[in-house]
Amino acid sequence: MEATLFTIPSSKPPPPLYLSSADAFSLKSHFNNPFLGSIHRTKFSSKPSPLPRIRAAISRTKKEETVEKVKEELQDCFLVAGISYKGFTVKQFQDFRSQLPETSKLLVAKNTLVLKAIEGTKWESLKPCMKGMNAWLFVHSEEIPAALKPYRAFQKEKKLEENDFTGAVFEGKYYEPDELKVLENLPTRAEVYAQILGSLKGPASAVVGTIQAPARDLIMVLKAYCKKLEEESAGQ
Repeated sequence: MEATLFTIPSSKPPPPLYLSSADAFSLKSHFNNPFLGSIHRTKFSSKPSPLPRIRAAISRTKKEETVEKVKEELQDCFLVAGISYKGFTVKQFQDFRSQLPETSKLLVAKNTLVLKAIEGTKWESLKPCMKGMNAWLFVHSEEIPAALKPYRAFQKEKKLEENDFTGAVFEGKYYEPDELKVLENLPTRAEVYAQILGSLKGPASAVVGTIQAPARDLIMVLKAYCKKLEEESAGQ
């Protein structure tokens, strides 16, 4: 009779299971741990966001456009004046613009940009009023009082005593805010013509009186008279 060999199970614990790194990785992948998965799947990009550069480029372009717009308004301009607009509402701006003559333009621009636009021009004397928040009035007409008086009326109507002119340049000269009355009281073209005709038709004393008038008034009279003669000569 053949003897049968039986193996009796040992009471010792089984040997430890050693896994390679590849096996360990496969087990982790098999048991889908949401916390481990979120860590392994999250990727952080080292590339910076392009938005700040785009915004800077847009801002620079807008500034350049504003400088060019100011330069454009300075062409054939007779007077430039600054107006303090701090506290103005959008509606107030709209109301004021609607009261201006067609030959006057109102532009809101930073002092630094206006300063850049007037650099090297006859308008550089405007520098003293480069303070605070300014809206800029560009007058493309010899009718200076007609361009300035609408704001005086608007200022009084809206009770904007604090929002005064910050200065102006006319014929290369800078005028302080309290000196603008001189410009506001300049004779209109019709008044100039009336003075000329009255002087020529009247006695010699009237002509002398016109000559003895303030120098700026006399210049306005002479300019208007010369223009009148040119128009008459062209019509003949």
